[in-house]
Amino acid sequence: MVQIKTPEQIVKMREAGLVVAAIHAATREAAVPGATTKDLDEVARKVIADHGAKSNFLGYGGFPATICTSVNEVVVHGIPDEKTVLKDGDIISIDAGAIIDGWHGDAAYTAFVGTGHAPELVELSRVTEESMWAGIAAMKVNNRLVDISKAIESYIRRQPRPATGKYGIIEDYGGHGIGTEMHMDPHLLNYVSRKRGKGIKLVPGVCLAIEPMVSLGTAQTKVLADEWTVLTTDGSWSSHWEHSIALTEQGPLVLTAPDCGRARLAPYGVEVAPDPCSRS
Repeated sequence: MVQIKTPEQIVKMREAGLVVAAIHAATREAAVPGATTKDLDEVARKVIADHGAKSNFLGYGGFPATICTSVNEVVVHGIPDEKTVLKDGDIISIDAGAIIDGWHGDAAYTAFVGTGHAPELVELSRVTEESMWAGIAAMKVNNRLVDISKAIESYIRRQPRPATGKYGIIEDYGGHGIGTEMHMDPHLLNYVSRKRGKGIKLVPGVCLAIEPMVSLGTAQTKVLADEWTVLTTDGSWSSHWEHSIALTEQGPLVLTAPDCGRARLAPYGVEVAPDPCSRS
């Protein structure tokens, strides 16, 4: 069963999403050479506490931290610790979430640590992020779930190949429904699979976390002995971007973007729904 949210419930999800946006802003500023991933986790913990929210990552399936910090070849679910010190030239994806009154927000971004990043890394992050926005733009009433998957994959496949030869769209992980739980039906692939069919019809009240993960090589991953940390099998570096979105009668509402996604969706001709938490 796919959970359909009422407008009042979407307001709560927007409140949670704004906390996630605040976590992103604070951790982005803190992701500098010399910082540990544990330092970033402490920053996130403080933001959550300051907003009177709860963490949806801490304790989830035994996960021991408030955010996921995935550096370089780590795709997702990296565990913050004191041993992982960020270096000039690293890239890191920070995945964060928050709960307000039982309603969840979840989003991720890729950050560049310091300077001197290879052009293919900059392009990798751009392609991954833009594929996410292409997927969000396809989140329209009466479209199918597969339309989002197709938009993400099509955008990536249209881009010039990197010097490494190809972009790998990670196969074992994807987007998901979100609401009273962080991970809910439906599962959202970042590529089209004939075996999965067209998926659900998108109707007002559907809320999804759309999150492409792309590497500079393989689409295959492996999990470390900690049972969380996911790496590419060939050691290629990867990028991860994610937003939580509510579909409304008035269009998509990007719950975890400060401007509800207005600026990034405008080039697609998509008008976002009004911000239910706006004070203007």
